[in-house]
Amino acid sequence: MAVVGVADLGAEVGLDFPNLYSGHRVYSSEEAPRIPLDEIPSRVRTALQPILVRVALDARVAITAGSRGIANMPVILRACGEAIRDAGGDPFVMPAMGSHGGATADGQRDVLAGYGITRESVGMPVISSMEVQQIGCVDEMPVFMSTTALEADRVLLVNRVKPHTDFHGPIESGLAKICAIGLGKQRGAQAIHSYGTRGLVELMPRAARCIIDKTEKVLGGLGILENPLEETADLQFVEPEGIGLGAEEALQAKAREMIGVLPFEALDVLIVDQMGKNISGTGMDTNVLGRMFVPGVAEDPHTRITAVVVLGLTEESHGNAVGLGLADFTTEAFVEKIDWHATYMNSYTSGTGGLLRGRLPTVLRNDRAAIATAIRMCGQPNPTRLRVARIKNTLQVAHVQFSSSLLEDADRGHVEVTGAPQAMQFDTAGRLL
Repeated sequence: MAVVGVADLGAEVGLDFPNLYSGHRVYSSEEAPRIPLDEIPSRVRTALQPILVRVALDARVAITAGSRGIANMPVILRACGEAIRDAGGDPFVMPAMGSHGGATADGQRDVLAGYGITRESVGMPVISSMEVQQIGCVDEMPVFMSTTALEADRVLLVNRVKPHTDFHGPIESGLAKICAIGLGKQRGAQAIHSYGTRGLVELMPRAARCIIDKTEKVLGGLGILENPLEETADLQFVEPEGIGLGAEEALQAKAREMIGVLPFEALDVLIVDQMGKNISGTGMDTNVLGRMFVPGVAEDPHTRITAVVVLGLTEESHGNAVGLGLADFTTEAFVEKIDWHATYMNSYTSGTGGLLRGRLPTVLRNDRAAIATAIRMCGQPNPTRLRVARIKNTLQVAHVQFSSSLLEDADRGHVEVTGAPQAMQFDTAGRLL
């Protein structure tokens, strides 16, 4: 059942939708390094060599798995488990995420299963619980740690290192984050987010250090880097003393160099086919949109998009539409897929990160109406100058469709055009094909 009344604004009447070229961004091997899938297990084992002598016989080792869609994650986790098992340990996977999955143990297990992370795929148990214990404080902020992790003998942090979608700093999304927020579960995540930007920039790395130093359980972290094509680019081990500090900062800087971005700095309308938690923590990557929408955090001065239209929510999101407020327009069908509890719990836990991004954009009856309304309201009445682009999601920005007014920008952005422009096609229900 829709939760809003959807008006028929008639924006499509008399509107000529622009024809769109298709193209893909061409990267050199230096810009987009890649580890072949069949080499990943051996690369994981090589990276983890420093810790294997630290695993005692029959030691229970918790391996973290977060709430993001990460390329080849089941393969990486399985290789971690095999390496630890060969060293004499008893590994298992635990969901390391704050409020995702509706902040329930079953919900978080389902999130991992949606990414293909199951007992069968990783070759070890998946143990999920929301129970935490307070282990200390950073200034006045309590630091929580998962009871599952505390009851394990050792913990191996595994996560992708990449620019964060809420803030910019020397330590963003990566090993310190999955340690402080992931192992902190909902209570730990909320404690950190309650301090707004300061909580993420300053207190989050310090909370990770508190967990590492006080428990002495963390073996280290396997940092995963991805290239602009969302492929595994590198796997690097970080010693415990480097997490949240210089070693992780170096990985963060390397990850920022490989982030995928739109080849266009200025757009009138951006059409995003799908958003979701497997794509970004905010559903759509703010580093791609150039929109933060967090009080106190500066907006990107380079990327300027007047109107964002989002059309679909991924199945892997399980109805969590957090970040929908980054868009200006969506559809009735999108809204009907939202799990409001999961969405609002995630926004609530995010503190200031959820204030603006949790808002509902203008809702139209279908894709055609949403796109037409965005075109009518974007401030460009001349159809020959209209700058429209379409992407599948903010992870897959290398493949893009765009209007003729963007041809020069595409050429400068190393976008290879594949064929003549095509008319935008809609089915009888108004869905964009």
